[in-house]
Amino acid sequence: MGKKVILIIFAILLIDQLVKVWVKLNMYPHESISVTDGFLQLYYIENRGMAFGTTLGSGSIGKYALSLFRLVAIVAIAIYIRKTVLDKTSAKGLIIALGLIFAGAMGNLIDGLFYDFIFDLDPNVAWNWALDGNGNFVLDEFGHPVLRPNGFLLGSVVDMFQFTTVWPNWMPESFRGTFIFGAIWNVADFSISVGVGLIIVRYKSFFKKPASKNEVPIVDSTASPSVKDSTSSIH
Repeated sequence: MGKKVILIIFAILLIDQLVKVWVKLNMYPHESISVTDGFLQLYYIENRGMAFGTTLGSGSIGKYALSLFRLVAIVAIAIYIRKTVLDKTSAKGLIIALGLIFAGAMGNLIDGLFYDFIFDLDPNVAWNWALDGNGNFVLDEFGHPVLRPNGFLLGSVVDMFQFTTVWPNWMPESFRGTFIFGAIWNVADFSISVGVGLIIVRYKSFFKKPASKNEVPIVDSTASPSVKDSTSSIH
C-alpha cells in the first residue's frame, strides 16, 4: 500500500503543478474561461493563504508563519502516513485519505517555496501589493503601491477553479443569482477537501479497534441450552 499512496501523491502533485503553471503562462489576472456553462469555470487569481484563501494575518510575518505551519503539518502527516502503512491493521481508505491531504498541502507549499523565483511579480496586480498590519495596501511616498515581500516561502498560491451554479430565483433576494459556492480553488485544495471528507464520513470504520483474540463472547442468558453448551466448550 505504501507504493500506491506514493504514486497517488506524485500524480496529484504533478497535475496540480501542471495546471498552475499553465494558468500562469496562458491566462491574465482575473481572466475567466468557461469549462461547463452554468457549473464550472477557470478564474485566475492568486492568494497569500491556505485552502480557499484562508490566511494567518497580513504581511511577511503572517506568510512566514503560514508556510512554517504548512511545513510542520506536512512532516507530521508524513510521519503518520508511515506509521499507518506499517500498521497492517490500518484501513486502506485511511492511508489514501492521508495521502490526499499530504499531496494537497505539499502542492500549495510548492507555490510558496519556488514561484517567486520562477515568475516575475506583476506590479499592476493587486495580489502582488504589500499589506500593512491592518490589511491595507502599503503606498510609497508617491502614492504608488509597494510590492509585497517576495522570495523563499513567500510566494502566493495560484487558484483557478470556480463553481458557477447560482441560487434559483425563488430564494431570498440576498441569495438570488449569487454563486452557491463561489470560492476559487485549485487541485491541491480539492485533494485536501476529499481527504478530510473521507476521514469524516468513514471515521468509525477507519479508527475502529480490532477485536482482541482473547475476547470472550457475551452470551444472552435467555439463549437456548445448545448455544450455552457450545459457548462453554470454548473454555
